[in-house]
Amino acid sequence: MGAVRTHLWFPEHGYQAAEFYVSVVPSSRITAVVAAPPGVPDVHEGDPFVVELELDGHAVTILTAGPAFRLDEAFSLYLVAETQEEVDHYWETLTADGGEPGRCGWLKDRFGVSWQVVPRMLDELWGRPDAAGVQRAMQLMLGMTKIEIAPLEAAYANA
Repeated sequence: MGAVRTHLWFPEHGYQAAEFYVSVVPSSRITAVVAAPPGVPDVHEGDPFVVELELDGHAVTILTAGPAFRLDEAFSLYLVAETQEEVDHYWETLTADGGEPGRCGWLKDRFGVSWQVVPRMLDELWGRPDAAGVQRAMQLMLGMTKIEIAPLEAAYANA
């Protein structure tokens, strides 16, 4: 594992978020949990303070340290899906129980973390040779919440 990792500051419920993320993303696991030492502001001694996890091999550190900082859409986790069924599954799972759908494949989960749920074909689509087809697909995508592969393919083909 490299030296670069994602670090997320949660005002509360960081451990619960870590458990949720490893249950959603295949090949993921919590690798370490550090209890809060005495004297940390806004944190109860002994509660999960730092949680280390791997999301499909990507290292993430979650710090639960009170309301000093807030997560926002300027940072998101980019989750690539192979099929429409995977897009649908991730979308439904991540927006459940208080998550919020966004635009163009973006959403916010119930813990406040922004995600982009993107079908792999989207990157391939943007590189196709028919510029007018790419433009049609782009215009359609800009009006979507969850990304839908079939309508994008139809827009590209002008069908």
